[in-house]
Amino acid sequence: MSRPFANRAEAGRVLAEGLTAYAGRADAIVLALPRGGVPVAFEVAQALRLPLDVFLVRKLGVPDQEELAMGAVASGDVLVINDELVRSLRVPRDEVEAVILRERQELHRREQVYRAGRPSPDLKAKTVILVDDGLATGSTMRAAVRALRGLGPARIVVAVPTAAPATCEEIRLLADQCVCSITPEPFRAVGLWYDDFSQTSDEEVCDLLKRTGTT
Repeated sequence: MSRPFANRAEAGRVLAEGLTAYAGRADAIVLALPRGGVPVAFEVAQALRLPLDVFLVRKLGVPDQEELAMGAVASGDVLVINDELVRSLRVPRDEVEAVILRERQELHRREQVYRAGRPSPDLKAKTVILVDDGLATGSTMRAAVRALRGLGPARIVVAVPTAAPATCEEIRLLADQCVCSITPEPFRAVGLWYDDFSQTSDEEVCDLLKRTGTT
């Protein structure tokens, strides 16, 4: 497929075709990276007859270099810090703590919006299919996989409809499996591979979770 996906829903249906080995498995769960990953993951979960939930992750950007991740905070009170990077850049500890506090507050805000008090799922010994709407640099997905490892899943499967070829290969080395439906070259940006790449709202996320019985 070389044409863009019509929207995230179509992308999710196409993505599900590459994940049929996990259909109906009692030990598997689909986790979406909000917000854009949720409409994709909804279609995957429906097609595979699997439960759907969200996995919230916030990159910890280096002060004054926000795109450079020095770690991440994620659902389940997971904290991952790249100590070697922090030391090499000589980021003061109080600045690291300030970034952690800020991103934890935003993560908890989103948890309240999406979960409304519902606890995070127990992922121990589970096969987790981690879904987003695409991979460009892959920095958020890398942070998510590292954070997810701390929760003890048996297997992490990263699944996206579209990805930069090099990024897809990098994620394959980090996850147990990586499914990228299309890896066009040149890639440039995730949004170029969707006719409709409009922003997913909090309301849409909550609605889709409600439709699966998650909330």
